[in-house]
Amino acid sequence: MQKVSTDRKLGSTKIPASQVSHHLHFFTIPYFIWLAIFALAPLFVMIFLSFVDSEGTSFDGMTATITNFSILTEKSTIVSFWNSIKLSILTTIVCIFFGFFVAYSIYKSKFKNKYLILLLLILPMWTNFLLRINALASIFRENNIFTSIFGIEKGLNIIGSDFAILLAMVFTYLPFMVLPIYTSLEKIDPLLHEAAYDLGLTDTKKFWKVIVPLGAKGIVSGSVMVLLPCLSGFAIPKIIGDGNVLLIGNIIETAFLNMDYNQGSVLAIVILIIILGAIFIVNKVDKEGSTLI
Repeated sequence: MQKVSTDRKLGSTKIPASQVSHHLHFFTIPYFIWLAIFALAPLFVMIFLSFVDSEGTSFDGMTATITNFSILTEKSTIVSFWNSIKLSILTTIVCIFFGFFVAYSIYKSKFKNKYLILLLLILPMWTNFLLRINALASIFRENNIFTSIFGIEKGLNIIGSDFAILLAMVFTYLPFMVLPIYTSLEKIDPLLHEAAYDLGLTDTKKFWKVIVPLGAKGIVSGSVMVLLPCLSGFAIPKIIGDGNVLLIGNIIETAFLNMDYNQGSVLAIVILIIILGAIFIVNKVDKEGSTLI
């Protein structure tokens, strides 16, 4: 009775949780319909195609088989998986190094509107993805716009190399690392900085013992957001690699372009399993999803 009277004095109105959940459930129906049509249905189709032998998606002469999984043991697939893992991990490491430096610099800056700086950082992402990649491919060639403007005899000429793909991936996905790290740093209580100094920590020790551990959620979330598109993408290795570097995304693209949906589905499901595993890790580290906002 005392709690009810207190609520009345404060003029508060409580809505039962059942009514709230009922209204929210109504608004989620279109999302679940969209998810079922464009996510779950294609997934089940790929799983089905992985265990059959067919001409495209035709049911004529379709037979059950597990021979499609033999593509996982082919040399080209193993090489492409190795290249994908190698370049994805290297890109993630480089993005962690520069991403944490950029995010921490913005976090410690005296700018009143720090989100304006973040906006400038992600501004290139508003342009077309393929346009940016083709522009980088042009710069990486021997003769490019810079050699013409500054009269340089020879340019970088690194097109078609692992290093060129690494640079392109870092340039493309670095903002995906900066944003979650900055979000995790922004949530640090300012009193912790004073407490660290009161305990006798120097700026360097405070950085490694306070800032880095508290920013670990952002590092994990950012790593997943960088690693997955690097692992499964095909546009960057195809354009920047100039056909010299083969990644798993290129194998999947070639399979679907050649209407080999069966083996293409097998590889796509393997990538999907890796993605689900990464999402599971993020949910374990950052259950609230605070660093993904």
